[in-house]
Amino acid sequence: MKRTIAAALGAVFVTAAPAAAQNVTVALNADIRSTNPGVNRDDNTDAVVLHMVEGLVGYRENGIVAPLLAESVQLSPDGKTYTFRLRKGVKFHNGAELTADDVMWSWNRYMDPKTDWRCRPDFDGRAGLKVEKVEAPDASTFTMTLDRPSALFLDSLARTDCGMTAILHKSSVKEDGNWDKPIGTGPFKFGEWRRGEYVTLTRFDGYQSPPGDKPDGLVGAKRAVLPEVKFLVVPDASTIKAALVSGAIDMAQVLDSDVPELAKAKNVEVSLHPAATKHTFLFQTRDPLLSNVKLRQAIAASIDVPQLVAAVSNGNGKPNNSAIAVTSAYYNDAQRKGYSYDPAKAQKLLKEAGYKGEPIKIIANKRTHVPSFNAAVIAQAMMQAVGIHAEIEVLEWATQLDRYNKGNYQMMSFSYSARLDPALSYEQFAGPKDKQPRKVWDEAEAQALIEKASAISNEAERQKIFDELHKRQLETTPLIIFANGQEAWAHTKRVQGAAPWEGKPRVWGARIVTN
Repeated sequence: MKRTIAAALGAVFVTAAPAAAQNVTVALNADIRSTNPGVNRDDNTDAVVLHMVEGLVGYRENGIVAPLLAESVQLSPDGKTYTFRLRKGVKFHNGAELTADDVMWSWNRYMDPKTDWRCRPDFDGRAGLKVEKVEAPDASTFTMTLDRPSALFLDSLARTDCGMTAILHKSSVKEDGNWDKPIGTGPFKFGEWRRGEYVTLTRFDGYQSPPGDKPDGLVGAKRAVLPEVKFLVVPDASTIKAALVSGAIDMAQVLDSDVPELAKAKNVEVSLHPAATKHTFLFQTRDPLLSNVKLRQAIAASIDVPQLVAAVSNGNGKPNNSAIAVTSAYYNDAQRKGYSYDPAKAQKLLKEAGYKGEPIKIIANKRTHVPSFNAAVIAQAMMQAVGIHAEIEVLEWATQLDRYNKGNYQMMSFSYSARLDPALSYEQFAGPKDKQPRKVWDEAEAQALIEKASAISNEAERQKIFDELHKRQLETTPLIIFANGQEAWAHTKRVQGAAPWEGKPRVWGARIVTN
């Protein structure tokens, strides 16, 4: 593998042809899993595929869903039927014009069990919501009727792990129905995938951008300027750092610890980008010790959250005890309230809880781009300072994830992936443990509030619910959310306009600047 990476980097570095000088190379820390939207995917897969495909709707940077391939979205008075009016002039990569028939074909394919679309349970009734009927009354109109009102329906369509429920041309599959390659409407077309090495995309000259004067999450202006983009697999962080400095790669997510050195490089710019991921300490509230809310509150009072966040983010992160990301339109003064560092209060609560020095084990992992282990080490020291016998157990990520899914832990340093709608964010950790052992906050009142927020669309009413949930979460302390993600990215100075979003590179809008 090292020789393969070196050869690939070398090929990029020595290529000096004028055409190649207009292309950009983006590093991925692992290969993609497929090119099939929402099927056999991970974050790297989504990052590449979403340059080629688009859905009816997509996320803005503030977490609100907006039209994408749809020109408008109308909701019926009963809150159950969505009418999507398609944008005119949108074409697929093969030149065919987008129509409602393509939306119908794509939807039917997703709902076919043979497709193995990861998000089918969210729409077929197994997860509660069911799409009862879809219709294409004319070439530019598509309607979807639900069995009940849902504030999360459009969010579910827009989710990146669902591939944005991308609208595809039927030539994306072979005659036998098996997947071939994405024939989408995105700003770039599929070029070549050399497994384990790289993926290339080429500019789609027939691309029709959504309205807007700048990118806005996954909507807004998308200008395909670069002739070609190469996503190069480079697993080693030190190799990425060296390749950025040499100019062998143009853009990559980098380690926080590499930021100071890269910032000194003459040809590299470094930037920090907030994300909606949640870094947390989970409590098993059915544990004989941690079932005591006063003990959980004592741990919260023992942790100096601002100091911890500064330490694990090289001073770049911002504390946040809320399930709502600081970038969200729903993040307000009520959400800014959090735990206070108070060692004396912690010791008082320990005494009230009847704590007698029993060990509390924190499970952590050493993955590169999450603060799991470093946060655990700092929390351990702070807990020990008030008299809590805190221990750390380091596990491989796959083992830790299995323990998490089974609820088999006392305390765990754990990071949740981004969920932009607050109801979905709360749903990640709230729910009945008997049915889903991975759930952390098992409280009927909280679940009822989340269900209500998932059903209503009125933003003011939803805000009231989220503010109440945050208050209850701080009072019961089933977990401690201490920060959202803060991702460091670097790019060579010859590349401008390629700001990432939610951990994913966005190469549309990127341009080459020559001195």
